[in-house]
Amino acid sequence: MYRMLIIVPLMTLLLTACVVSPAGDGRVVVAPALPVVVTLGAEPYYYQNGYHYYYNNDRWSYAQSRSGPWVDLPRSHYPKETRFKGRSYEHRADGRGADQDRDGRDRDGRDRR
Repeated sequence: MYRMLIIVPLMTLLLTACVVSPAGDGRVVVAPALPVVVTLGAEPYYYQNGYHYYYNNDRWSYAQSRSGPWVDLPRSHYPKETRFKGRSYEHRADGRGADQDRDGRDRDGRDRR
């Protein structure tokens, strides 16, 4: 009898932890994946298929309007390479610039790490 008094509240607590409620109107929306190479202009925003993407500190976020609310983009949707217009540096998925070798040195031998 005493076991049941302990088990019932414990089971109630555990079952409530498994309940998932959808946000907003119940739809789960994930923006489409970005292309393999993304070129950004002066601002870190990119627009594709009705979604705005924002790039900041090696992380991508997306929203349906440029004013937000911003949601983190799943890593599987990240581009392989991010380029910037007017800059010679590119960011690749492996963390190296496009002008760097595997050991972190650029073409003229300087260490960029």
